Amino acid sequence: MTGRLRAPTGRYGGKTAEERQAERRRRFLDAALQLFGDAPGYRATTVAALSEAAGLSTRQFYEEFRTLEDVLAELHLEVNDWATGAVLAAVADADRLPLAERAAAIFRAYAANVTSDPRRVRITFVEIIGVSARLEEQRLARRALWVDLVCAEANRAVVRGEAALRDYRLAATGFIGSVNGLLHDWSAGWVDATLDEVVEELVRQLLGILQPPGWESARG
Repeated sequence: MTGRLRAPTGRYGGKTAEERQAERRRRFLDAALQLFGDAPGYRATTVAALSEAAGLSTRQFYEEFRTLEDVLAELHLEVNDWATGAVLAAVADADRLPLAERAAAIFRAYAANVTSDPRRVRITFVEIIGVSARLEEQRLARRALWVDLVCAEANRAVVRGEAALRDYRLAATGFIGSVNGLLHDWSAGWVDATLDEVVEELVRQLLGILQPPGWESARG
């Protein structure tokens, strides 16, 4: 199928065509969060199964999406947007805190958002991997945004005199890898620690990057 079918227009049941379309799209995404993020997983899900789980028809699926990959792509972005919103809110709330407390608040907000639903963890760290070149590009683009966010906060700490002056991009890239790997392993039950302990470890790693031994004396 090369294109999407046209959805009907006009008001029905007190709702506009646009409102009905938005509801259908939401139902498909909610069903995908369950099927992709739990069982049977993205690769074992069919259009028919997703449509049934959403309580809609395959015809309605093709009115909204071309392929299941399109659904996964949108869901991956949505899950990341939820986490980004939580982090940005924490950044604003923690603005006046000392560096260690600020970092803890920010990463606690991220970890709490991502791990609050195991399906989000699977979408973010498992199902998106190796699907296609397109989704790999999307995954790396979103990771780059997280790297940018860490660099921005690191540079703010430098301006405040809380961190060493340096280019943080390489260190931030490695740190994001640690965050993703540790949270995935914790969610999978492979790490014998509480979420607070995981966050504390990540904060220690970040502070080690921002404030390496001797950084104050080097600052002069």
